[in-house]
Amino acid sequence: MRKAVAALGTLLLTIAACGGQGGQGGQGGGGGQVRVTLVQGLAGEEFYETMACGAKAKAKELGVALDVQGPQKFDPTLQTPIVNSVVASKPDAMLIAPTDVKAMIAPLTQAKQQGIKIILVDTVVEDPGIGLSRISTDNVKGGAAAAKALAEQIGDKGKALVISTDPGVSTVDARIKGFEDEIKASHPGISYLGVQYSHNDVGEASKIVNAALAKDPDLAGVFATNLNSATGAGSALQQAGKLGQVKMVGFDAGPAQVKQLKDGVVQALIAQLPGDIGAKGVEQAVAAVKGQQVTPSIPTDATIVTAQNVDQPEVQKILYKAGC
Repeated sequence: MRKAVAALGTLLLTIAACGGQGGQGGQGGGGGQVRVTLVQGLAGEEFYETMACGAKAKAKELGVALDVQGPQKFDPTLQTPIVNSVVASKPDAMLIAPTDVKAMIAPLTQAKQQGIKIILVDTVVEDPGIGLSRISTDNVKGGAAAAKALAEQIGDKGKALVISTDPGVSTVDARIKGFEDEIKASHPGISYLGVQYSHNDVGEASKIVNAALAKDPDLAGVFATNLNSATGAGSALQQAGKLGQVKMVGFDAGPAQVKQLKDGVVQALIAQLPGDIGAKGVEQAVAAVKGQQVTPSIPTDATIVTAQNVDQPEVQKILYKAGC
């Protein structure tokens, strides 16, 4: 059975690999080149591609052999066989954005038992014993910033809806918590309609907004917690002729969202720093392999991007890229 799983993982890696270089046998602890594998949450998505770019740049700087792989959907059933195959290849360390807080515990426990140093980037798992370092945006703070930005856009009154991916994804769960806490604590004039889940599907996010507009034609604002949710929600608002009437704040700053911002589909974006997360992940992985001090938790910043500041050089630097 294990051979079958490993074979499936190898096939998926062939399809999903995003580049990098491999090799056989961990060497970092023996004085050779440190070998690190980055397992993305979703191959091809601009957030994770920007993370990979940051990791690759830092790996080149430090002389690390870096391999980058990821599933074609943000799904633990697709990420697990990739992790199993990575474990079989025995790198010195693994950077991973787990696709579920519970489902990824077992495969990562197996990796840990094989002596692979695990660094969690972006997302986490519930087991605190997994992840020598956890590097992520302060997503609760980011969610609160989104609530403040949306409240300002809608005049601190009216109905507001949140669209997210799936429950059980640590980053977006934290964004929802930050948004809800801020709305309930400081914005009594806003009627919070709760959260609906798009399963990270653009079409589903569009359907949710269409249904919400039919049920609540006076909908004032939407907070979309990730790239695909914002893309789908923005498409629905555009089709419904509600641009400028229903305000939207999105999380992430990929090319599609930046275009939406410039087109007036969204009024603000919360941009993370995935390149920094990738670079810091490689740094922590190398430290772990070499027996040096590792920082258990590293929060990274987020920036509010608006039509007024999007063309400024310092903001341009943090917008996500489709490739290096």
